[in-house]
Amino acid sequence: MEREKTARSRGVKNTAFTFWDLQEDVAGAVSGHFVPVWVGKRSQKISNNQRETHIMGEFTCDNSSCSKKGWVSGHVAIVIRGYPDNGYNTTVYNQRCITCKRLGDLNIDKGCYVERVAYWLKTWARVKMVRQVYEKKRTPPHLSELCEGCKQGRCTQSL
Repeated sequence: MEREKTARSRGVKNTAFTFWDLQEDVAGAVSGHFVPVWVGKRSQKISNNQRETHIMGEFTCDNSSCSKKGWVSGHVAIVIRGYPDNGYNTTVYNQRCITCKRLGDLNIDKGCYVERVAYWLKTWARVKMVRQVYEKKRTPPHLSELCEGCKQGRCTQSL
């Protein structure tokens, strides 16, 4: 798994992240079909498509007094929004540590993120694709009370 994109905040833990800086990777994944355009959260545009789904990631707990140093999740909530003229943005939700309940430091599976976002952008653009079949990976059960996506009603486990 390619886990190389870490969400870092400046002292304050975030409940959600955008990963707008992966735009070039997403553009590469849909190249030959169209050019996607990142739509900032402050834009006045109204999305015409939306998909709540999930990606994979790892979390670390930076609480030095906590016994839990990290965890893996196969169900990191993400909302992908499509806009007219191939615009899009995403929101990826954080999770809390099961031991101390603090927000974790998220390290997403970059390949999974790019693949999932590209899939929905292509679907909305009516690009013909072969549907991927994925082998279900064994990860710990999803704990809705620790998922910020569930708290916002954006996680598929809470819908």
